[in-house]
Parts: sequence; structure tokens; C-alpha cells
Amino acid sequence: MLLQSTSPRRPAATPAPRVPASADGPLAEGREFVWSDSDFTRIKALIYRHAGISLHDGKHAMVYSRVSRRLRETGHGSFKSYLDWLENHDGPEWQEFVNALTTNLTAFFRESHHFDILSKLLAERRTHDWKIWCSAASTGEEPYSIAMTCAEVLGTSGHYDILNSDIDTKVLQTAQRGVYKADAKGLSPERLQRFFLRGKGANAGLMRVKPELQKHLRFQTVNLIQELPLRDAFDVVFCRNVMIYFDAPTQRAVLERIHRVMKPGGMLFVGHAENFSDARNLFVLRGKTVYERI
Repeated sequence: MLLQSTSPRRPAATPAPRVPASADGPLAEGREFVWSDSDFTRIKALIYRHAGISLHDGKHAMVYSRVSRRLRETGHGSFKSYLDWLENHDGPEWQEFVNALTTNLTAFFRESHHFDILSKLLAERRTHDWKIWCSAASTGEEPYSIAMTCAEVLGTSGHYDILNSDIDTKVLQTAQRGVYKADAKGLSPERLQRFFLRGKGANAGLMRVKPELQKHLRFQTVNLIQELPLRDAFDVVFCRNVMIYFDAPTQRAVLERIHRVMKPGGMLFVGHAENFSDARNLFVLRGKTVYERI
């Protein structure tokens, strides 16, 4: 005779509710919002139209992560709802959308050979009134690296004006404040002492750019795929690691805009992965990722 177990029987597991498959594309499990190929395609088109950024299909996860923050912030329950609303409004959310999808990777004196070249250029014309544009300022490490190089050659009272721009308004605000962690990489002890003020008390562990250096910098939001709202003719332009996010036609259009705001013989500094050999009628290669404006 078989004895029945006296232990309580476990109720059958309730299957997890199934999210219906989207007609627009695959859904990944565990996501807070429904995510489809159609959503990605719409976002891809919108960011290209507004910022010139060309997203490839391997960016699905990055785009979902960044734009889903905007859904939470604005209270939308789906990407479709958010994108429909976005396309029917001209308010500040467009800037937040662009900010969410821009990439800001920077450091003090990144690609250091550029600053060696800049230093030599400045030394050749010490009394010149230098006009410099940093077109992708990000959080400011690059602009202040340029400014420190100028100060080392020309002095903090030298004649140099540095315009710093970015399409991302939030990082530009950080750049304008000029406050960084005291252990930021890329700075020698000598530069830390000469150009920065160390925070004390509640600001311990932070440092601020000294006013005598910061006075040479100004900040402005600029979208490189639009006509440039700039009046100066620049001697030097830094446009590093920006073009890699553009397709070939957008790269060409941006180079033409930059060419129009540079002095003949001006120098264009670009990123290590960028090559503009197809724009020889605009710029001639003069060194490692350094071009001269024709």
C-alpha cells in the first residue's frame, strides 16, 4: 500500500504574464518600457535631423537606456507616446532629448601631441591676438587644456580669446563652472598649483579654475549641422572626436561651415580616428590629425 505524503502540496506556479510581441520589432525581457525597432528607427531619424548624429543598429541598448530616462522624467508610459508628443512640441524637451543622446568622453590634455603643436604655433606669434574655437567643449577639460597651453606660452595676460561650444547644454554648464575633482587625470602638479584653486571644508576634494585663466574663455551653445552663429575668423579650431558620429555627407557639410569661419592658414585639430583626405580643397594635412585651412 502506498502512503500519501502529509506535506502540503505546492500550488502550481502562475506563469508570468506575457507581453504580446510587437509588430514593430522584438521586445527584450525585463525592460520597464516596451521597446521596438520602430521606436529605434524614429529616434534614429530625429537625432540625425536635429544633431546630425548617425546611430547604427548596435546602439539599441544605449538608446533605450538614455531615452527611457526622458520617459520617466516627462511621465510618458511608452516611447511612442513620448515621441509623438515630442514631434508635436517645440519646447525645451528637444534640448533634453539631444542632451540624452550625445556622448561626452574627455580628459585634460587628451591626445597630448595636439597641445605640443599648439604651443609651437603660439610661440611663433606671441604678440598675435589669437582667436581659438573649441567646438566640442563637453565638460570643459579640453577648453581649459587649451587655455593652460596659451597661458604657458603667452602668459595669463596674453592676447587670446577661446570660444567654447557644445550642442549639449548640461555639459556646457559644467564647463562654464570650471569645477573638477582634485584628482582629475592629465594634470601635472605644476599645472594644478598654477591654474587651480583647491577646495576646502565642504569643497574638499574639488578644485576650481583660477579667474585669471577663466577670463579668456566664453561659452555658447552651437549645433554644428546648422549655420554657425559665429562672427569671428578663427586662427585655431579644435573639433576632435565629433565627426565620427556623422555620416559622410554631414561631415562634408560641417567641414565647409568650419572652413568659412577660419582664417586662411588657420589650423584645425581633429580626433585620432578622423581623416578628411576627401576634403583637400578645404584643408591640407600638416601633421598627425592637424589640418591647415586653405
